Amino acid sequence: MRGAMVGLLAVAVLTGCGGVQAEKEGPAEGRIEAGQTRDRLAGLAVKGRAPKTGFDRDAFGPAWADVDRNGCDTRNDILKRDLREETFRPGTRDCVVLTGVLDDPYGGERIEFERGNETSVAVQIDHVIPLSDAWQKGAQKWSAAKRKEFANDPLNLLAVDGPLNGQKSDSDAATWLPPRKSYRCAYIARQVEVKAKYALWVTAAEKAAMERVLGSC
Repeated sequence: MRGAMVGLLAVAVLTGCGGVQAEKEGPAEGRIEAGQTRDRLAGLAVKGRAPKTGFDRDAFGPAWADVDRNGCDTRNDILKRDLREETFRPGTRDCVVLTGVLDDPYGGERIEFERGNETSVAVQIDHVIPLSDAWQKGAQKWSAAKRKEFANDPLNLLAVDGPLNGQKSDSDAATWLPPRKSYRCAYIARQVEVKAKYALWVTAAEKAAMERVLGSC
């Protein structure tokens, strides 16, 4: 059951379920508010991609800042949210995740996570809307504080298979979709939610790709 649920982390957001635990206990896969998502997509501005000139990861603040001031950095917050069977470093108040199991939403594989210099890369935290994509679609005009918020927003973050995250890189929906087709509706729904929340635009090709996916949901 848990393996099926992880595929729709976005659904909990779309249907109004709040908090980390609500996302772990989201509705069964396949139930997204497709009509609502299409309405939000229709409301996004459509423009060409701006130049990548000036993009730098540092423009979005330090990686994995503790923006919610809960004592844990964002990476560990997302690992704690998305993994199961977690173990934690003693003395960190269940903050630093040492091991766990990921039911990868992008590929559908079961991945054993173990914290370490050579092992942590097996599970990576993906920006569902990549930072450079956001930069070219509105974020370069934001304040530094807003960019930092965006880079650490749980809505825009998922623990995923490391190699698939590398394969995706900074692609938008027009050039990359999760190979696990049953997750594509949830993936696009989350992308649309993020773009609507931050008033990012979409390109014509990106919007068309999103519409094709939502048409099958």
